[in-house]
Amino acid sequence: MSIMSYNGSAIIAMTGKNCVAVASDLRFGIQAQTVAMDFQKIFEMGPRLYIGLPGLATDVQTVSQRLKFRVNLYELRENRRIKPKTLMSVVSNLLYERRFGPYFVEPVIAGLEPGTDKPFIASLDLIGCPMETEDFVVSGTCSEQMYGMCESLWEPDLSPEDLFETISQALLNAVDRDAVSGWGAVVHIIEKDKVTTKTLRARMD
Repeated sequence: MSIMSYNGSAIIAMTGKNCVAVASDLRFGIQAQTVAMDFQKIFEMGPRLYIGLPGLATDVQTVSQRLKFRVNLYELRENRRIKPKTLMSVVSNLLYERRFGPYFVEPVIAGLEPGTDKPFIASLDLIGCPMETEDFVVSGTCSEQMYGMCESLWEPDLSPEDLFETISQALLNAVDRDAVSGWGAVVHIIEKDKVTTKTLRARMD
């Protein structure tokens, strides 16, 4: 078994019209054994900026703490909020520094650009190679299933309500076909004036 799928995870980010959503499952397991069903994989890096970290659970917690430290340092030095694109560079640098003994995480970034409220989503591999896209990004143990669901369901310029429905259906139906992810999900819908967080019930088997 790959070290990336040792704990199991599934994360999707998806764009809508002036909004963006990011969703993850809640399972923390050790291979086929489920240990907890409330494991946090999505972390807030700013008022309208989130990062999802699928991969090895120990590295998820290490990378989230190191990132929060670097983001706080940036905001103190620059005296302004970090932009999504800048966060992508910070994450990329953090991962590439450790390229010979990497953190086993493949981050997903979702947020709104300050000022323009343009949706921004990106994903990186475990040594920090970034990929920006306009529609959706997926990462985790059932990425093939998530790609299939997202390709089928996503449409341009979705409203926040439709975006929630689309990302929820994509995630729930993908994790049903993966033995090491699922067991509940959480969705963050990021809009200009608010962030809505919803917890989804899922199959527990």
